[in-house]
Amino acid sequence: MCATRHRHYGPVDCDTRRSGDGGGLARSSTVPVPILSYLRVYEPLRVFQGAAGDAVREAYERGPVDATAAGALERELALRAVLRERVLPEGRVEVLATTWPDGVARVCPLDLRPRAGAALIAFLDSVTPLLAASALPIPVRTARRLAEAAIAEIGDGAAHVVSAGWTVPLPWFVLVEQDQRQVQREPRRVWWTVSMTDARERVDLAETVIRETLGESPTGDGPAEVLAETGNWLDRFADDAVVELDYGGIATVLTDEELAADRSAEHAAAALEALVDGEAEAAAEAYAALQDFWTEVAARERAS
Repeated sequence: MCATRHRHYGPVDCDTRRSGDGGGLARSSTVPVPILSYLRVYEPLRVFQGAAGDAVREAYERGPVDATAAGALERELALRAVLRERVLPEGRVEVLATTWPDGVARVCPLDLRPRAGAALIAFLDSVTPLLAASALPIPVRTARRLAEAAIAEIGDGAAHVVSAGWTVPLPWFVLVEQDQRQVQREPRRVWWTVSMTDARERVDLAETVIRETLGESPTGDGPAEVLAETGNWLDRFADDAVVELDYGGIATVLTDEELAADRSAEHAAAALEALVDGEAEAAAEAYAALQDFWTEVAARERAS
């Protein structure tokens, strides 16, 4: 199970339909759904305290964003910021919500500004000052200051959303079980929901097995490192939180036949079990099946 260069413990990308009674922003037909997958954490409302907590509760009472609308909403807000010559979206809090598995309301703040700030910092750190200056509507120093302030808005916490473009980072599949996959045909959505306890245990087990059988990655960004990073991220949240793996916009580029043939979580589990049993060939076969499926999906980015 390999890492992916698309993973961000950070980015921003924006359909704006709300769940419930249809209040709030209307669905946008002009903003394409970003081809991103998501790992999200939903925490009980009691976790959110102070002024920031008040904003989260207000967003929940206003009406949660539908999960199928979240990606396009993020992109729309980002585009609005660009059109207004701002480098970050506005500060209004938006949340997703779930009552799985016990009827308790849990919310996942989209953390748009902190994630956008993290993405902006990553961009500034990856390009030359000249390129950064030509790409931004404001001075680079000002942009960095605004990005750092946006990141600071979540204080000692962590962003509740991690995303990846045109793929699902393969190590994420160890968090879930194949028979727990949920598929919605219209609007198209594919997702898993798992308790925080199970997610942490599965990540810890997988990291241990991979380190003991495959060792460290020479590049420092292999599956064990991705799992360690994911585990550290999960540890930042409440023990009774819920974790969601969502194909997001990727589900829209998969055909019905591909969805039926997709056994990603099963292949990840088989590869891990084979490593535990010392069956290197079986592990390689299961991993190859997982990798081949997502390599073909990722190749569509270059063709689009």
